[in-house]
Formats: sequence, C-alpha cells, structure tokens
Amino acid sequence: MDRLHKALDFCIRHQTILGYSIVSLLTAASEHIFSSVVFKCPCNSSNTLYGSFFLLVPAFILFLLGYMMNARTWRLLTGSCSPEKRQVWRTCARFCQVLVPVTARALVAPLTWIAVALLGASFYECAASGSSPIKNLFCKNNATCQNQLYKIPCDATLSADISSERLSLQAQSQLIGWFLIASIMTVALISTCVSRCCSPVSYLQLKFWKIYSKKEHELFENKAKEHATKLAERNTNCFFEATDPAPFHTPSNKDWQKISVLYTFNSGEQYYSMIHKYVSTNRGNSTQFNQEGQDLTVLAFVDEPEAGDSGL
Repeated sequence: MDRLHKALDFCIRHQTILGYSIVSLLTAASEHIFSSVVFKCPCNSSNTLYGSFFLLVPAFILFLLGYMMNARTWRLLTGSCSPEKRQVWRTCARFCQVLVPVTARALVAPLTWIAVALLGASFYECAASGSSPIKNLFCKNNATCQNQLYKIPCDATLSADISSERLSLQAQSQLIGWFLIASIMTVALISTCVSRCCSPVSYLQLKFWKIYSKKEHELFENKAKEHATKLAERNTNCFFEATDPAPFHTPSNKDWQKISVLYTFNSGEQYYSMIHKYVSTNRGNSTQFNQEGQDLTVLAFVDEPEAGDSGL
C-alpha cells in the first residue's frame, strides 16, 4: 500500500512530463501502425505527393487536436466575440499572449509524429524518391536512373545500387530525424529555463500555487455538481408538482464572466486565481479587480487544471 501511495505521489508531482510522455508514446505507436499496415508507396510519379501526405497531414491533424484539447483555447475564445465585448485590440493582444504556450503544447504530438516517421524512413524515402532535387543528386543527366528512382521504396537491391556512393534515402531521413529531435530538446530546455527565470514568484511559492490551483479546481467541480443538482431538483419538482419555485441563488452572467477570463499576474497583488481575485475584491466590484498584470507562460497552469475536460 505504501508503494502505491509513493507511485501515485510521483505521478501527481510529474503529471506534466508524464502527460507529454504518454502523448508521445501513443503518437509513436500510431505512426508505427500506419507505416507498417496502412502505408504502401505507389512507386511511381505520385511518390512525392503520397509520401508527403503521410508525413505531414497526420501531423497537421494532431496539431489541430492539440489546440482543441487545450482548455486555455476555449477559455480565451468563449464569449470573446459577444456584442458586450467591444475592445477588439485588447482581445487580440490577449489572444497573442496565450497563443505561444498553447502552440508549444499543441506541437508535442505532431513533432513526435514527424520525428518518429523520419527515423522509420518509410514516408521520407517514398516522398524523396519522386522529388526533383533528389533526382539531380542521385541521377544527374541520367534518364534511366531517374525512372528507376521511383522504384527505390519497393526494391531494396535497387536502393543499394543507386545510393552506393551517397547517403541512402533512409540514412538521410534518419539524420534529419535525429537533428529534429536534438533541436526540439534544445529549444524546450532553453524555453523552460527562460520561463523559470522570468517567474514572478519563488520556487516554493510556485509549488504551493500549483497545489492551490489543483485543489480549487477539485472543490469547484464538486460544488458546481452539488449546486447544479439542487437547482435541477428544484426545477423538476416544481414542474411535476405544479408549485412555485423557492428562492435559489445562482451566480449571475456577469459573475461567471468575471471568473472565466484568463488570469493575469499583478506583482502588487497576491491572488492565486480569478476566483480568489473575485472573492477578495468584493465579488469583482472593486476597482482592483479590473487591474491587469502580465500574462506569463510560467503561470499558465492557473487556467489549465480543467484540461482534462477538453475545453468542454
């Protein structure tokens, strides 16, 4: 039992890294299935189109899914075009601030797909065998060789003969794949270092902040379910019993809008979420509530505990 608690504690403390790892593993497994079961290079003039589609289109689909599965995307967009909100430039500026971290997270799966596909070499070999630069590299001014180049993905012996004096298409693909992986890891490390260096709070306060955000979200969900259940029971009972409803307080549309906006850090305040700020500023009626700070990447977790909801 003690080992189970330790394992759960480890998963909770490293849930972000584990989440990215699971996404990457699932993407790699999907790529392996596609390349071994679905993908069949035509070995003709359509090689480039066919190989490029399998290399890039699934990555693009995964990129779009990354946006769709990120709760910050929907928290930002929901109600942003309503008639009440006329500050277009302010909305665009907020969108640009949020776009960078959301895009970085959305790129995990597509970049994994491309990197694994390049290491596997099937897609690249098919696409490159029909491209003009590769033809000029392997078969300059040799029409017979250029016609045979299409058949490289389907004939291992022919591939060895044509690329005997140069890097084979498979070797090129794998080198590009490793270069891509090294570049991603370098950029990720630098971005993480810069983000942590720009953190407005210390390490231990940041850790406390994350714990608070997680607990607040859990309590909010439980209270929301309880409140919604009571409201539904009242309305249903009144309908079937033909009685007048008893008074029942529920937050107004304005209150919901106040706590639904994206969190921005203000060094002059110490609020850990929009609900915390709403409660501490007389339910958002104080002038302090409208004071905004700087939306920092390192504090993006404030708006993301509900990421598992897929943005509803």
